[in-house]
Amino acid sequence: MDTQLKRGLLDVCVLAAIRDEESYGYKIIKDMKPYIELSESTLYTILKRLEAARLLTVRSAEHDGRLRKYYRITPAGVQRIEDFKEEWKQVVSIWQFVARGEKTDE
Repeated sequence: MDTQLKRGLLDVCVLAAIRDEESYGYKIIKDMKPYIELSESTLYTILKRLEAARLLTVRSAEHDGRLRKYYRITPAGVQRIEDFKEEWKQVVSIWQFVARGEKTDE
């Protein structure tokens, strides 16, 4: 898969993982696991990128004697998810054009 495409997809997946409630790294990975494998190093790179883009906010709080970072989606992050859903319709349409006439399992 194209690296840039995968990067964009993972960004939106992380935003979707925190859309409904604030979360932290390990929980995000756990919540995404049934759908996609994501390493901690990849997740934290994505989280930093999303924070820099102001698509999420971060706060630190003590939990069991350790400092934990909690991530919350911003209105711009919610809008990014909505934009992605509209963009994905175009991707599906392109795929249908490219695959036309081919037999598929779908």
